[in-house]
Amino acid sequence: MNDPRYPIGKFAYQGMQDDAQRLRCIKEIDQTPARLRAALAGLSTEQMDTPYRDGGWTVRQLVHHIPDSHLNAYVRFKLALTEEQPTIKTYDEARWAEMADSKTTPPEVSLTLLESLHRRWVKVLESMSAQDFVRPLNHPEHGLMTLDKLLALYAWHGPHHVAHITSLRERKGWK
Repeated sequence: MNDPRYPIGKFAYQGMQDDAQRLRCIKEIDQTPARLRAALAGLSTEQMDTPYRDGGWTVRQLVHHIPDSHLNAYVRFKLALTEEQPTIKTYDEARWAEMADSKTTPPEVSLTLLESLHRRWVKVLESMSAQDFVRPLNHPEHGLMTLDKLLALYAWHGPHHVAHITSLRERKGWK
């Protein structure tokens, strides 16, 4: 039985990527907003407020979580590119998902934010050299990590949540 928490599998980092792998990751990040928009097309308010799994966030909360998370990632990239081994700030994503903006804001607000954010983020990613991707940052919960690993993580993160929505649609028979 598939685990509905991980419809595309858990994140797995295989180590430093080559240029072609990085380009695939950047393309994935670039395409995430359009894929999310397509996954949401035609959903009703009731469907937006349906949890993607028992005990999970609603579709609406997922939609708002993605730009919350990706805004943090964008800032983390810029910090690591402009500072020496910065210690990044973590955030409590579960508590953020319970805030009023994540529970009541129309999804279009976060879709627009995600599209704009990703345009900026992809510009940064495309400008990076191979040496830039080995720059480290210190994650208080996970220790030192490179921008290469962070790139791979976020290339997985968007599709991971889009798949939560598309697999829910499939299970529910929502067209």
